[in-house]
Amino acid sequence: MKFLKWFLAVVVVLALAFFLFGRPYLKEQTKKISPEKTATYGKNGMDLQVNYSSPFKKGREIFGALVPYNVVWRTGANEPTTFTTGSNISVGGKSLPAGTYSLWTIPGKETWTFIFNSEIPDWGVTIFSGGKNTSRNADADVLEVSTPVRQLSQPIESLSIDFEENEQLYLSLAWDKTKLSLPIKK
Repeated sequence: MKFLKWFLAVVVVLALAFFLFGRPYLKEQTKKISPEKTATYGKNGMDLQVNYSSPFKKGREIFGALVPYNVVWRTGANEPTTFTTGSNISVGGKSLPAGTYSLWTIPGKETWTFIFNSEIPDWGVTIFSGGKNTSRNADADVLEVSTPVRQLSQPIESLSIDFEENEQLYLSLAWDKTKLSLPIKK
């Protein structure tokens, strides 16, 4: 009986040590490999922000291999990418209310689907799937918008999500030889 109590005490101490020290350490280490980045836009009555972790290509085939086609991707590394708007906007011709959303994508060869979801899960993928299955709750999807793929002549080494303003504003995602531009209006 003493052994069982001793064993349980050791297990509890190890679990606490992991959650207090190990988990934050692991999170910090993953951010060194895929650093956190923020893109902001604050003009024309819009206050927009995207927070994401930017993985690197490192000679790998990205879309269709590391990131499979026709499967929901958490869009970046580490925690899910978040998109915040301070006002109601139109994304790809569809309304998106003010708020903070997790941003998911479904990559395809010809088109991608962007999904704005009202829930922001802690990590974005399930541990037991080895990171292959997302923890996205599809019932909390607020908006889905599709946009065509543009092929680039030169690869981009790290995932880039930014706001680009030409004749209008776009949410731009680029990595490897793939670029997407999602139109945004007030």
